[in-house]
Amino acid sequence: MIHEDQLPGHESGLDPKPEWQPRYPGSGRLKGKVALITGADSGIGRAVAALYAREGADIAILYLCEHDDAEKTAQIVRDEGTRALTIAGDIGDKAFCNDAVARVIAEFGKLDIVVNNAGEQHPDQDITDITEEQLKRTFQTNIFGMFFLVQAARPHLKSGAAIVNCTSVTMYQGSKELLDYSSTKGAITAFTRSLSENLIGDGIRVNAVAPGPIWTPLNPCGGASPEKLETFGESTPMGRPGQPNEVAPSFLFLACNDASYMSGQVLHPNGGMIVNG
Repeated sequence: MIHEDQLPGHESGLDPKPEWQPRYPGSGRLKGKVALITGADSGIGRAVAALYAREGADIAILYLCEHDDAEKTAQIVRDEGTRALTIAGDIGDKAFCNDAVARVIAEFGKLDIVVNNAGEQHPDQDITDITEEQLKRTFQTNIFGMFFLVQAARPHLKSGAAIVNCTSVTMYQGSKELLDYSSTKGAITAFTRSLSENLIGDGIRVNAVAPGPIWTPLNPCGGASPEKLETFGESTPMGRPGQPNEVAPSFLFLACNDASYMSGQVLHPNGGMIVNG
């Protein structure tokens, strides 16, 4: 089993580096908005932070412990001309989520967009290899953290706000090496649909993105077996893994008014895999 202390991993140590750069000029689609993004220090979270900033949003960057990566993301945001706030801590801790949201409100005065992106995964060949500690930890981060953060953010979310959750293609196709991880992603999809029903009457939209194999620190830093990494992404119809900046536009679409008639839905940037979900 991969040692869990390798996670979540530093993006600065990857070769080749993931592509986070926005591909197009901004058009002000998030001008004046404040977005809180978990796991924004690297990978998909960094690409979403960069794109949201380009579209005019101030960004709160929540991350676990990769301070150098988080500061890099903060500088990316500032270079786009908007404000950045970095907050380190464990989203599986309810008290941390409460404190983080309070800090966002103190810094920016409001909260318009919550992106629940942070997650962890640990590959195991057999279900009996999954320890009780790992099982609890994966659920604590991947789904409990979403509940805690939305609970903390809810009093500050007004009509027009958006929540975007990160689920996964593994929720739809399954993954024989990621039993606990894919189970949390199923919970996230159900959470997304149910939370949408709960909040839509107040004008708050809730949607999700289900990426396929994306080149981020999550897999090479312990989230995938060495054997899987050798052919990572090659099983997709496009024959390659995706880049974070190929996923970020889905998060932008669901957060802005372009998706004003969408709630409870899931987008699938996954290299062409048909999942019917």
